[in-house]
Amino acid sequence: MNSVVSEMVWLPAVSGDSGAEAYARAAEQLASVAATTRDLVQVTEFRTPESADPPSGRPEGVTLSVVPVERLVDRPQGVTVQYTVVPGGGGRVVTPHGVVTTAGGVVYLPGITPPNPAASFADQYRTCLTMARDMLESLGFGLERLVHTTDYTGMATREEYPRCGRSRRDLLGGSGIDGQLVFPGAAGILVPTANGPAVRLDAIASTEPLRTVNPGWSRYDTLTYRPGVLAGDLLFMSGFAALDPATQRAFPGDLVAQADYVYAAITEVLHEAGTDGRSVVRLVEYVTPAAVESYAELDALRHKYFPEGCALTSVVCSGLLRPEFQLEVVPTAVLR
Repeated sequence: MNSVVSEMVWLPAVSGDSGAEAYARAAEQLASVAATTRDLVQVTEFRTPESADPPSGRPEGVTLSVVPVERLVDRPQGVTVQYTVVPGGGGRVVTPHGVVTTAGGVVYLPGITPPNPAASFADQYRTCLTMARDMLESLGFGLERLVHTTDYTGMATREEYPRCGRSRRDLLGGSGIDGQLVFPGAAGILVPTANGPAVRLDAIASTEPLRTVNPGWSRYDTLTYRPGVLAGDLLFMSGFAALDPATQRAFPGDLVAQADYVYAAITEVLHEAGTDGRSVVRLVEYVTPAAVESYAELDALRHKYFPEGCALTSVVCSGLLRPEFQLEVVPTAVLR
């Protein structure tokens, strides 16, 4: 279902066997909410390696991120398209790295890929952050305004991934409205990267004052990301997998058991922010290949935790940062 709050519209992802088919369905979605491509503030395109590039129907001149995925939940190959809409489309600025859109206090950056895929993982990651900084500085902001990052990295980076922590600590974090250091929320997803860069970065910033939202999980005291970041009335949350925040052990169980644990953890963060599951406007769910067959079983559980419904994006990643994980969920909520 669509999520509409204060004129912002989060549309559920739509898929097709080809990019042309997916974008045709996305165009129908726009028409259903009386919007056009002029109203787009963010386009995320998830595509399998077999899909032709670029697809016909892809909007031009918009903030775009193209993410490789292992497969789609409902088909082995194709394209999934996710739209975020604000009437009028906000303000678009063309930078050397792509189009940046600002609307409703949110700054949407295009997908970032480092120019040198032969560089080390740590160097590629730092380059992505500096490219994000360049784009934000063109608007008069800095990396301290980031509220969320999603790292799309190759399977081979699973062991190297902690090395991105140094760049994040060096470059990220700003003072929040409570005087505390605010790092952005974050997600780390493993995706196909054959003959490409080892990392791709999606990032969102805000012009609003920031506040960390943490239910008291001490593990985040030493990390360079937070469970949630509140910017105005928007709550940007990290990716949640079945990890016990106290022991840092993976929660055992099948996909349904892990999802129950994940949704409960998300609910704790929502409660800390003074709201509940009815405030969630979008869920992006990354499921591992081994768990695809069971994924449809999550529908009833999802409705239990998020009874108002929300825009849903579901794609199959190559893996997650802990091999035990079968699911990672990235929520966005609006306090209301």
